[in-house]
Amino acid sequence: MRPPPGGSERRHGEARDDLLLDTSVRRFRDTRFDAIAVRVFPGEHYVTRNREEMLVTILGSCVAACIRDPVAGIGGMNHFMLPEGRDDSGRWGAATAPMRYGNFAMERLINDILNRGGHRNRLEIKVFGGARVLNIGSNVGEQNADFVESYLRAEGLPIAARHLFGNYPRRIHYFPLTGQVFMQELRREDDIALIANEVKYRAQLKVQQVDGSIELFD
Repeated sequence: MRPPPGGSERRHGEARDDLLLDTSVRRFRDTRFDAIAVRVFPGEHYVTRNREEMLVTILGSCVAACIRDPVAGIGGMNHFMLPEGRDDSGRWGAATAPMRYGNFAMERLINDILNRGGHRNRLEIKVFGGARVLNIGSNVGEQNADFVESYLRAEGLPIAARHLFGNYPRRIHYFPLTGQVFMQELRREDDIALIANEVKYRAQLKVQQVDGSIELFD
């Protein structure tokens, strides 16, 4: 795996930012990282043992948890849009519960890792997102960020790294087998860098091309 050269992500010939924004593309070869990029859309999660796979998502007010068991060699990412939801019977954790809610998304991702050989006491957890980017009355981003911290604290699961709250959307690249996360804040200019429709099940994001440093969480 190769990190982006020079610590900057603005190399248009290689960055393939168009693919990050095109919801019709699920998997593609990212030559910057020498990896198979797998996009995780809002309301989804993905678990893998494939060392060549890198999980990619873009977060506005949404939150993504990157979780792995380094001993079992398995990990994954979720992407949720709202803090909590309940099924029709008022219970959490139903198999058909919408993954756009944080409680279902966290439970499903953790259980999938455990069911495939992971162990709860070995989980390494990194969480990102929860920015205030939508022009709506309530601060959904803050609620999502508060939720994921409260959820993990209640479950007795420590957070190894976090980058939550703030005012800018983020691009996340996660390597489940190594635990490395490359994160870039997408800085807005003239209040026209991000158009988000995160109240729908699949978000459509448009991000202005800007320079920005990449932070490494490993």
